[in-house]
Amino acid sequence: MRTVFKLSRLATTVSGINRLPGPTSHEPCLLSASTLPPPRRLVHDANGNGNRINGLNSNPVVLQMINYALSHARSQKSDESYSQGMLVLEQCLSTQPSDGQLAESWRGISLLAMSTLLYESGNYVEAIEKLQKVENFKNSILGVRVAAMEALAGLYLQLGQDDTSSVVADKCLQLCEKHKPENYKTYGAVNSRANAVKGLVELAHGNLESGLQEEEGCTGSAALSYGEYLHATRNFLLAKKFYQKVIEVLAEQKDFSDMNTLGSCNMALEEVALAATFALGQLEAHMGNFGDAEEILTRTLTKTEELFGSHHPKVGVVLTCLALMFRNKAMQEHSSALLIQEGLYRRALEFLKAPPLESEGVETKVDRTDIVALARGGYAEALSVQQNRKDEGERMKRWAEAAWRNRRVSLAEALNFSEPSNKPLVIDARTSRTM
Repeated sequence: MRTVFKLSRLATTVSGINRLPGPTSHEPCLLSASTLPPPRRLVHDANGNGNRINGLNSNPVVLQMINYALSHARSQKSDESYSQGMLVLEQCLSTQPSDGQLAESWRGISLLAMSTLLYESGNYVEAIEKLQKVENFKNSILGVRVAAMEALAGLYLQLGQDDTSSVVADKCLQLCEKHKPENYKTYGAVNSRANAVKGLVELAHGNLESGLQEEEGCTGSAALSYGEYLHATRNFLLAKKFYQKVIEVLAEQKDFSDMNTLGSCNMALEEVALAATFALGQLEAHMGNFGDAEEILTRTLTKTEELFGSHHPKVGVVLTCLALMFRNKAMQEHSSALLIQEGLYRRALEFLKAPPLESEGVETKVDRTDIVALARGGYAEALSVQQNRKDEGERMKRWAEAAWRNRRVSLAEALNFSEPSNKPLVIDARTSRTM
């Protein structure tokens, strides 16, 4: 009851706001930072391009409402807490003025937060609808619209809707080109994100030739995507620098600070930071630094469980990578880790909600197809060396090979990444796609 009363009071307070407070506003903040749980943020990083949210164009009430809604929803990770968070955001959205660039931008930011909560609660259809609304805000600041399109492309990649992700990425580039100002620096970071969205889509489709290019000021999700491109092309040392840069910069990001670096859904700040750590763990494994890889991937597993819950499919993605790391470590050290691998693969397949083996040859929609195939392929190898389970291993292998979709790397190459001649496979934790 206390929580409901607090939410109701916040909604009532914000309903009295009919303007965007400027630098001389004396409107009080609804919640002090000390009374709120640490905010889950939509922003990647600040770049000083003149669109700072906490400066001239600040709207502290909206920021407090968004921070509270996100934090409250994730504090319990229940249907009720997410519904209450959405209630606050809906009230926040309904009280925003309808005219003017800043007003439309703040409405867009509220919708980005709503789409994130919908995504986290598994309602992808409504999350996409909210993002599409922001995409079509003609008067909004460019960074808000690019954030929506970046999230749309990320969701479509996660859902396996590759053609649609390509369309969105192209539209994002066209939008930036259309609104290119005379002073490039005022929108350089946003433009680099648009280019990175296109590059990530191409990378997921196996088109390295159309991969990403480094741009000045490349940070956040754009820097992560570029790091994954370097990783996939075996430029390990430079990829490591990019991963570390993303982790360090996002760790210092404390609050909303820049409209041009907003993130939503699987491109939100926490997801990007987690994905960068996950990619770094994979990189250490590909470089043969298995001790560091195990430490980083184990840390990633713990953080993934904290953010999404202990049985979320993304936990299965990390477990799959851990199992592959132990497989290649055992091969390099001429040891055996079959029991560890088998346990990790079994749990991974459970959390990934893998279909039964009997579905082999049957048209079945499988989420995170390549990750499931990777886990089944690795599990098959672990079983094939056990005389009494060879048949089961063969069935798993056939299923995995039939389900594998990555066009750049074969399943065998992906499993045996310690071979210097093999192409390294990178798993993008944001989209649960193999790169």
